[in-house]
Amino acid sequence: MAEHQRLTATPDQRRVLRRAWPHMRPERRGITLALLAGAAATATTVAVPAVIGAGVDQILARDRSGLFTAVAALTVTALLRLILFRQSELLLIAVGERIVRALRELAVTRLSRAPLRFLEAHPSGDLLRRTTTEIADLANFVRGQLPDVLTVAAYLLFTTVLLLTYSPLLTLALALVFVPAIVCVLRLFKKAANPAFAAEAAAAGTVATTYRELVQSREMLQTGGGIGFWRERFLADNERRYRAARRSQRSLFLISLARIVQSLTTAVLLLAGGWLAARGSISVGTVVVFILATRQLFDSATQASNLVGQVQISLVGLARLLDLLSTTAPRAEIHAPRPAADDDGQGCPVTAERGVLEIEDLRYSYVAGTEVLGGLSVRVEPGERVGLVGPTGSGKTTLAKLMTGLYAPDSGTVRYDGHDLAALAPAELRRRIVLIPQRVHMIEGTLLDNLRLVPGDPDERSIAEAVERLGIADWIRSLDEGLHTDLGRGTGRLSAGELQLIGLVRAALLDPAVLVLDEATADIDPETARTLETAIDTLRADRTLIVIAHREATIKRLPRTIRLPRTPVCGAAGAPSRRP
Repeated sequence: MAEHQRLTATPDQRRVLRRAWPHMRPERRGITLALLAGAAATATTVAVPAVIGAGVDQILARDRSGLFTAVAALTVTALLRLILFRQSELLLIAVGERIVRALRELAVTRLSRAPLRFLEAHPSGDLLRRTTTEIADLANFVRGQLPDVLTVAAYLLFTTVLLLTYSPLLTLALALVFVPAIVCVLRLFKKAANPAFAAEAAAAGTVATTYRELVQSREMLQTGGGIGFWRERFLADNERRYRAARRSQRSLFLISLARIVQSLTTAVLLLAGGWLAARGSISVGTVVVFILATRQLFDSATQASNLVGQVQISLVGLARLLDLLSTTAPRAEIHAPRPAADDDGQGCPVTAERGVLEIEDLRYSYVAGTEVLGGLSVRVEPGERVGLVGPTGSGKTTLAKLMTGLYAPDSGTVRYDGHDLAALAPAELRRRIVLIPQRVHMIEGTLLDNLRLVPGDPDERSIAEAVERLGIADWIRSLDEGLHTDLGRGTGRLSAGELQLIGLVRAALLDPAVLVLDEATADIDPETARTLETAIDTLRADRTLIVIAHREATIKRLPRTIRLPRTPVCGAAGAPSRRP
């Protein structure tokens, strides 16, 4: 079988920002302006201790004029700091929001174009978390914490330059005491935090998936008595998430060791600064500058310790999002590339309105070594009515998805009008071949909203005409408000047969050359089945009709059947059979 990449529950967090840079590059001008404004604002903050230190020296020298100058400089610095910080914050948030919006749109676009095989291989809760919750966390980080993170980083740099200017000796003492200790604390935190936060994110995705299963299967669980089993599974998943969150919080506790380092550093600075000032090596104002600057430095470090947890969460979320984007990126080496969903189709083949559907030596496997379809070859002429029959597990639904382009074969080819489906633009493919699945999906809204879920955005008049042609206008009129009846999400108010009728109306609006129905009359009452079959006959016209069916009455209406064996033999060709 063809290899398909899978998402990683705990993706690599190294060089995350470097890997994210291609997505940020279009906003590099805005990023540069925001960083420059932030650097200027931080520089005004760093200047405050220097101005105060100069004022202290003027007081000791009894220089009133110099003191007034220092006070004026302090006032101007405070005003500049306020203005620059606000401007920097606005610029950074605006740029960050644009980047997050682009990432969100790209993630949704990539998922919408991802192979159905990829989507079915991953828990829906995990995909939902990566494209919603974790992007929302990233957006909140950009709005709330990113400006503070950049301010702290700039302050560390500018404060170091300021202190070196005043006293290299005292700066060396500060570095010898503070830097090794704080680096040790941060390394301990990083070692514990990286796996802890990644495990918490993965556990949260599992909880979301389990809960989604309950929502989707609540009726079956309630009627079948499976609530107790599901509850035990959910509690076990939630317990694993709780333990992962505890590990994350324990890693955050390591950051509190930074406060001990700060206290020891302040004590060393007071002792060393006082000794140097008593010897006349430095002024009292310089000691004041060091104490105030390091105090602000420590406040920034405390602020950083409060931010570090959110930073780690955001980095994990960003790593998981990048993993999704890289895994769903188009890869020509896997299959022949299909144009994007919004591609105008230029350069792609244009097919006939009615053409031959050919399947040649088709092979497909879900699990390596076990072929669901092995070497199947079939030719369906324009306008033919064909049934796909066979026992459960024989690959009927898989074949339907392959012949409609939803799956890509491991080997072999599916062609319409002589063209490989992989070479057709999505719009062209959907105009020619349409699948009505066994489970017709609905969105929240009216019946009209659900019927308009086809290319071309048909108006109400076109939909009403399609309903009349299919002979189901009486059913529409039986609803409370006809086409404008609010269905909610539809699956609770409509029967299985009524959902299939909606699928048929959608197909009629598309006017496809090949219509594939997957168990359209399965599990519905005979009267509704007859209504469906009559609508199908009306819809058929000169279209090719391929029906997956179990009902004997449905099979008898079809002049040709393709029988699939229960267990395809690897390397054996599937043989289509004709009804005598």
